[in-house]
This record gives sequence, structure tokens and C-alpha cells, in this order.
Amino acid sequence: MKIEDHLFLEAETVDEVSRLFKALADPTRIKMLYLLSQEECHVGHIAEMLGMTQSAVSHQLALLRNLRLVKYRREGKTLVYSCDDDHVISLLRQAIDHAQHQ
Repeated sequence: MKIEDHLFLEAETVDEVSRLFKALADPTRIKMLYLLSQEECHVGHIAEMLGMTQSAVSHQLALLRNLRLVKYRREGKTLVYSCDDDHVISLLRQAIDHAQHQ
């Protein structure tokens, strides 16, 4: 492998990083991920905390689930959501810390 090869990222890696930052670029998803980093929540609780409809919350959670940023478990008929990627939560917290200390 040439030294120049280390200067470039694989296209798949670039695409994955781009998808991640697109997900984090949305204020609603930032709030959801931050909330879920603090506690497990069901859709109704997230909707109440963020002032959203359950339908809107479910839509955003589906996107985050597809990116493997959140996961859920069943409690009877209720789905309880939590974060599924500690690296992303660490990145989110660093970004929040950075924004709060400017």
C-alpha cells in the first residue's frame, strides 16, 4: 500500500459518516438522542417531553433505528427505546459541550 492510499477514505466509510452527520443535523433527532442518552423512553414520553405527536416521534425513531442509533425492547405492548451506539452519543455530548462553551 502506498502512502497516498492512507490519505483517502473508502467510499463506504464516507457514505456512513455522511449519513450519521445528516441524522445528527436535525434538531429533533438531537433532542431525541440526548433524551434517550439520559433514560429509556416509550414513544408517548418522548412525544410529551419534546412537544410532538406520537406519529412524528415514531417517524424519527424509525430513521434512527435504521441507522442503528437507537434500539427498542418490548414491555407488553409498549416499545421502550434506548441508545444503541455509545460512540455516537459520545460525539453528540462532545458537540453539545463544545456549543455550550463557546
